[in-house]
Amino acid sequence: MSHASGDLRPRVITLGTAGGPRWWQRGEPTRRSGIATAVVVGDAFYLVDCGHGVGRRIAEAGLHLRDLRGVFVTHLHSDHTVDLASLAVFGLYELGHRRGDPVPVVGPGDRGALPPVSPRATVPPRPVAPDHPTPGTAAMFDTLVRAFATDLNDRVIDSLRPSPTELFAPRDIEIPAGLGYHPNTNPTPAMEPLVVHQDDLVTVTAVLVEHPPVAPAFGFRFDTPDGSVTFSGDTTSTPNMVRLARDTDLLLHEAIDVDFIERTYGGLEDDASRASRDHHYKSHTTVADAARVATEAGARQLALHHLVPGTADASVWRRAAEHYDGVFHLPDDLDVIALRPAADRVAV
Repeated sequence: MSHASGDLRPRVITLGTAGGPRWWQRGEPTRRSGIATAVVVGDAFYLVDCGHGVGRRIAEAGLHLRDLRGVFVTHLHSDHTVDLASLAVFGLYELGHRRGDPVPVVGPGDRGALPPVSPRATVPPRPVAPDHPTPGTAAMFDTLVRAFATDLNDRVIDSLRPSPTELFAPRDIEIPAGLGYHPNTNPTPAMEPLVVHQDDLVTVTAVLVEHPPVAPAFGFRFDTPDGSVTFSGDTTSTPNMVRLARDTDLLLHEAIDVDFIERTYGGLEDDASRASRDHHYKSHTTVADAARVATEAGARQLALHHLVPGTADASVWRRAAEHYDGVFHLPDDLDVIALRPAADRVAV
């Protein structure tokens, strides 16, 4: 692994700030692309989630894929993982130097059981891929590579390119046995932050967060000698996030517009619409609750991202400032946020 150079003061670049497995706009340029964030230290960067358009956003941010130090996946919903395949397949052109020192890809393990059937269902749905219905990060990565085998074998055999399996090292986060975790009955037990990655620039810790029916789902915190940043992932407000974000310099928290949810699903009576409405209320965080998590944690800065809908007016999200006294950010894609203002940085 090469050492980072340049200005080592850490910052984040909000590569994509929209949540949800959809394209939010039609017929015009998309202002917010899929959820993804870069934690940047010097020339090196770490990627949190791989939403749609992440490769293009990495280039537009002035980052170089060759400087990627790690990929951290909060949970395995498609809006957080859809471009993991493109990162793996296209990455073989810029990450050849990682042979023998592959980029870690860290995320949730196998769920271990299917989620309960929605009480709205009149007939139980049939699961997709019943022979392997809940793969974790490592198995998902392997499956994606296999799906592109025709292309990759052309590159490997004819063009002598490396395989993604040589350049990336996917790894499932192991949940400590003593927590009493169960994907359906106890998906978010109280826990202390767990170290999931450490190198010369960052220490990354994680906690379980509450995003039913997804399990496990994680929030991540990056600690550096010159500041910390904490990511909620997708979650309803949970004490584990307060614990993870304690005194963090910057908290990036998800938020949904509940008025949008009511406009979209409130008047519909079909089972799928009613189940979707149920999901948003039990699995996501309102603007006010995201602000309260930041306040309770003592976070010095709060930024809202993973915005649902990605097309909402800024005034919807700025309501967070009514419940939070720290520095508030409403970032667009490609915005840069320093973990500490210049006056607060310490010599290292």
